Amino acid sequence: MKFSKIFQYAYLAFAVLFLYDGISKFGNGTNGAYISFALAVLAAFMYFFRQRFRKKYENKDSSK
Repeated sequence: MKFSKIFQYAYLAFAVLFLYDGISKFGNGTNGAYISFALAVLAAFMYFFRQRFRKKYENKDSSK
């Protein structure tokens, strides 16, 4: 179960990296900034999805 927590926080790290990449591309006028923003939103969504799924799985195991 420890690996799921590590990967969960990896999604947050990728969201921050994609957000930084999008801001730097947007400031330079380079194409692809919107793709980086979309990937940042997707990574943040995956973080919350994995967090909810992990808690649901832990609650199921503790009820037995």
